[in-house]
Amino acid sequence: MTAVQPRPDSRTEQERAAGRFLVVDHVQREFRGDRRVEALADVNLQVEPRSFVSIVGPSGCGKSTLLQIVAGLLAPTAGQVRFKDQVVTRPPREMIYVFQQYTKSIFPWRTVRGNVAFGLQNRERLPRRELDARCAEYIRMVGLESFEAAFPYQLSGGMQQRVAIARALACQPEVLLMDEPFSSLDALTRANLQEQLLELWRELRFTVLFVTHDIEEAIYLSQRVVVLSRAPARVTDDVEIDLPYPRSQLTTKEEPRYLAHRHRVLSEILGEQGKHLIAPVDAS
Repeated sequence: MTAVQPRPDSRTEQERAAGRFLVVDHVQREFRGDRRVEALADVNLQVEPRSFVSIVGPSGCGKSTLLQIVAGLLAPTAGQVRFKDQVVTRPPREMIYVFQQYTKSIFPWRTVRGNVAFGLQNRERLPRRELDARCAEYIRMVGLESFEAAFPYQLSGGMQQRVAIARALACQPEVLLMDEPFSSLDALTRANLQEQLLELWRELRFTVLFVTHDIEEAIYLSQRVVVLSRAPARVTDDVEIDLPYPRSQLTTKEEPRYLAHRHRVLSEILGEQGKHLIAPVDAS
């Protein structure tokens, strides 16, 4: 009897490495207190290098919990996260987490420059001249070069979030994990920061894993949108966003493909439980 030979893997080593870059493998997470709460049931996800992937889902479905597990800030109950073939058990040096509450993540007693320098000072021993140059570079990238000596209380909310982003990027991460970073900002500020983030992503070529409750934001920014179910969460859809870059707040959001993606993701999240939210209203 002739043994069946395995099919050869025709992918290049680069392609295989891309598939192993960031892998969420059957991740589960439960919390135990007065009662057992299952947040994540069985989540599987692959993120390729230099990609922009957003995670959306119903409120309270475990999006932030998943991101914290990817970051090594929280251990899964079962399953594992692998980053470049290494199991994540602590925060990888190559990943930086940008929190939703920027007012709590930047230091009120430090200037803009002091906040940006903080991450570098705790990761690398840089000569003063190099530290100053790198801080200045990333402060310029986020458009705050005139505010280096300002303290957070002197800045708007959007400017404070730019400080948090500059501090993260100054550490030159391979992966930027962003947990609803623009959710507390007004619509115009949010749109401006979306454009700035896309510009930085295209220029610096880092990977973004972006959690948001805003479906339109996810579709506008991303190459892929991963949809989670209600808790205990599973991946129910993984949508490739086939919209060209650069994108426009006006024209991209009017494209039929954008609207089709929006319809698909929104329908998936609302499901039958939310049917009354998308049913036509009888005004008669």
